[in-house]
Amino acid sequence: MRYGFYLPTRGPTATRDGVLALAREGERLGLHSAMIADHVVFPVESQSAYPYTVDRKHPGGGDALETFSILGVVAGATEKLRLVTSVLVLPYRNPVLTAKMVASLDVLSGGRVTLGVGVGWLKEEFEALDSPDFDKRGAVTDEWIAIFKHLWTRSPASFAGQFYKYTDIRCEPFPLQKPHPPLWVGGHSRAALRRTARHGDGWHPVGAIAASPLPPQEMVLHLETLKRLTEAEGRDFAALTISYKAPLYDTGIPDRDGTRRSFSGTAQDIAGDIRSFGAIGVHELIFDFRGQSTADSIGRLQRFAAEVMPLVD
Repeated sequence: MRYGFYLPTRGPTATRDGVLALAREGERLGLHSAMIADHVVFPVESQSAYPYTVDRKHPGGGDALETFSILGVVAGATEKLRLVTSVLVLPYRNPVLTAKMVASLDVLSGGRVTLGVGVGWLKEEFEALDSPDFDKRGAVTDEWIAIFKHLWTRSPASFAGQFYKYTDIRCEPFPLQKPHPPLWVGGHSRAALRRTARHGDGWHPVGAIAASPLPPQEMVLHLETLKRLTEAEGRDFAALTISYKAPLYDTGIPDRDGTRRSFSGTAQDIAGDIRSFGAIGVHELIFDFRGQSTADSIGRLQRFAAEVMPLVD
């Protein structure tokens, strides 16, 4: 099993020192991937439903470091960590410029970029960025993916789509990874599974929906659906990377009333959950160790590495 962890993008730990300290410690401890979320602006008030809390409300705030800026800083300060967007909202950015930025980062990082992609959920952010129509964001995302693959493998290149076109352009250098950096599709909806089956090199679902973790048996159903869809596209399901964003609860919380949420309880409990998810086909588990201070974040990461990882490995 491989492990990933989130870098801070918002709040008191989202500083140069905070980002680099956590990234370097995660690399030192042998974790595989560093995850960077994507927001550009936040509305003062929003009517958009947030998918990951019980009340469907976003926690709020207005601060967010930009994703590619974090990627560049961390790429220069580490040597082995995979650098993963988790996830980049594709309609927010010009597709040709985004393709160039990803390719450049892949070259300069030594081939360590994984592009996790999603369609987004915050309508007001789409409007502020003058992005394509929010209601067409799925089709736009599919077209942007096609443009990326086109520009990363052909020169000169021409493209004529529903939302974007270009003729006889060169967009080099190509990414270091061949044929291109891995593309992981975020989300667990049917549309996300279809997009993974058609375009993705990996599936990157969120493990906590409305503050409740997806149990292994539900993940099995999603994976069975993804396998059918992938095979229907004439692609090899076994070639996909399954990277699951798991909710990590305090390892000191005891079981209550004989029930326990996945990834809660003792270190032994969490190690057992990790083995269970590995047994159903999950290749990488992503945990969020971010706390209210950099020291707290690093302490959580260190406890996981010292108390949980040896029990699995």
